[in-house]
Amino acid sequence: MTSTGFDIFAEFGLDPRPDAELTRDEIISRNLKVVDWHFHSENPHEVEKAVALYADDIVWEAPSRGLVMRDAGEVLEAYRNIFRTMAYRKTISLRRFATEDFVFDDQIAWAKVVGDPAQMPGMPFPQGTEVCARLVHCFQMKDGRISREIAYEVWREADSDIAHDDVPDGSAVQVFSGLPD
Repeated sequence: MTSTGFDIFAEFGLDPRPDAELTRDEIISRNLKVVDWHFHSENPHEVEKAVALYADDIVWEAPSRGLVMRDAGEVLEAYRNIFRTMAYRKTISLRRFATEDFVFDDQIAWAKVVGDPAQMPGMPFPQGTEVCARLVHCFQMKDGRISREIAYEVWREADSDIAHDDVPDGSAVQVFSGLPD
């Protein structure tokens, strides 16, 4: 069952009022919570909730893979294809900050290509490859909804000469267990 905007706001404890009724600090706080819940729900079992946080006029882009989508159903299928293709092993959250209109998120993800990479247009590595990716997102926000998501993906083979990042002390690490080899 797909969640409605009101249901998803209630489920995640988000203020459903429009930006015009909130203070600057309330808008920024809500924007950060929306993106946090969006990422939390980006998994095969809850991805519909991640997509329910989109505005009706969503634009979803992955420039390094040449993708632009303007339909939440199309984005939902793209996420499902990502989950069919990639098994995420670990993420490190490097930094996240927001304004009234944007949330910026910078992280590193380690994953294995477990499915057919053709399901994920522009995936540069074959099945079986361990990869690490620098994932930088720019979310445009309006009234507590994501109106544009731009995912800048820098795919690299794990442990390769170019798979190096400067990780700030105290960065949050999330390890996913029970994944296929």
